[in-house]
Amino acid sequence: MAESEIVVTHPIGLHARPSVKLTQLAKTYDASIRLRVLDDGEWVDAKSIVRVMAMKVKVGQTLLVQAEGPDAGAAVGALVTLVEREFNEQDAG
Repeated sequence: MAESEIVVTHPIGLHARPSVKLTQLAKTYDASIRLRVLDDGEWVDAKSIVRVMAMKVKVGQTLLVQAEGPDAGAAVGALVTLVEREFNEQDAG
């Protein structure tokens, strides 16, 4: 199992476009991946766009990423990097 914490810095948090990018990336890994907001909320399947969007993660909140399976470490690393890069939308707006 692999896990990490990351603070969401994207100005709109984890909503429509960022959620789609996160779930699409999660689906490329052969691991069970789940997310939750630190100290608040339940674990959700990172491969479910509906569940990820329902989290309503806001800027400044800490997201916990946990994965289990053959490429769990790579999956967690890739998702953390995506969040750190603000879902590749730094120049959007």
